[in-house]
Amino acid sequence: MATEAERAIAIPARRLRITFEVGWVLVIISLLTVLTLAQFRPQPFGRILRFLMDGVAVTLGLTVTSFSLILLIGLIGGLGRLSKNPLINSIATLYVEVIRGIPLMVQLLYIWFALPQLFDVLGHKLKGISILAGMGQWLIDLKLSPFMAAVMGLSICYGAYMSEIFRAGIESIPKGQMEAARSLGMSYFQAMRYVILPQAFRVILPPVGNEFVALLKDSSLVSVLAVSDLTRRGREYMARTFESLETWTMVALIYLFLTLFFSRLVRIMEKRVEFEVK
Repeated sequence: MATEAERAIAIPARRLRITFEVGWVLVIISLLTVLTLAQFRPQPFGRILRFLMDGVAVTLGLTVTSFSLILLIGLIGGLGRLSKNPLINSIATLYVEVIRGIPLMVQLLYIWFALPQLFDVLGHKLKGISILAGMGQWLIDLKLSPFMAAVMGLSICYGAYMSEIFRAGIESIPKGQMEAARSLGMSYFQAMRYVILPQAFRVILPPVGNEFVALLKDSSLVSVLAVSDLTRRGREYMARTFESLETWTMVALIYLFLTLFFSRLVRIMEKRVEFEVK
């Protein structure tokens, strides 16, 4: 017969298992709904799904590429926010505060419409300086593709939020860890690389995973930059056929499947980290 303590442990464990299963059931239901509609209603759902597949690939490519840059920006920004150098700390703080105060949509529109004009003005001014004439011409000739502009906008915006996540994660590690590492003869960067960051990564993994899922959803905003992502492909299909209900139903189901699927993967990674910590 199980003791009181064993029953107390078994109940939360059973709840966790049920939550895990319900999460994957939702993933399977959303996927089966998409496939069933495409199989048994090929007109129009099957046709819509085939048209949207290119957009799914672009959305995933855009999200993964942007997230790689966001991690790098977040690490640099987080270290900058913790730096004792006033100049570095001020630059990192200014970046975080300014970017977090501007909506993502406005940043995307600024990069796509205003930045080329800014490059053109700066380029012509630099061409008037003989030693910087080459750089000026480079700025004038610089043309961002819709994909590059989208990656830049998402990376800059989410990089600010990720900087705060890295800062909080590093600050959560007791200061004695750094002092112990330095007392062993490690430099600041060696202590950060081998002692602090590996521990901080376990702390920040859940919010970092949530940021990836949020980025996946917010990537739909880049459709205003003419990026052929999932949302843009949906708009193109609806404009051709005027089948708005069927088109946006399929787009919504695909987004739902993607976000649920990656949320489950993040949850699995969180559990593994929790186990290692224990």
